[in-house]
Amino acid sequence: MKTKYIDKRSWRRLIRKEYREIPVKDEQFEGIIGEIIMEKVKSPLVVNIIGEDIVVADDGYRWLQILPKDKHYSITVMYNREQQPIQYYIDINEENFTELGEARTHDLYLDVLVLSDGRYELVDEQDAKRALSKKEITKAQYDFAYATAHKVMDCVKTNFGDLQKLAEYCKDKIEQ
Repeated sequence: MKTKYIDKRSWRRLIRKEYREIPVKDEQFEGIIGEIIMEKVKSPLVVNIIGEDIVVADDGYRWLQILPKDKHYSITVMYNREQQPIQYYIDINEENFTELGEARTHDLYLDVLVLSDGRYELVDEQDAKRALSKKEITKAQYDFAYATAHKVMDCVKTNFGDLQKLAEYCKDKIEQ
């Protein structure tokens, strides 16, 4: 299992960033919301999602980090320079730690990537299999990750609008 901090403190691609995070506890969301403004990156990050090459990190891009309390996933909404969402990256986690300034996850390697039009795919299955074979995760954690990922994909398939609304709500909260 790997620990991932939502402020991307050890991400070497970022040369200069602005970061802020806030705790939120209300009827719509409980957890931590973080925002990374990428002022300068070493090089753009291009990923292939559902057969399309998409730039997800570059100078002027923003990543909204949504870390819900007591859930087994976290969401990174990636915005381009025009502030349009280009991808929803959903990490499958064993646990989320919603401590202000130390917000982090225990990541179980599997991820669900969702494009702004609602198309999605499960990724990093090889990473999960490798982690299992190296005993970085147990078989129970591996099975839990797959079950959680399939629940997330079912939610995206049937209620993609809810994911978009949550992202907009969290974006509005951190920009206040």
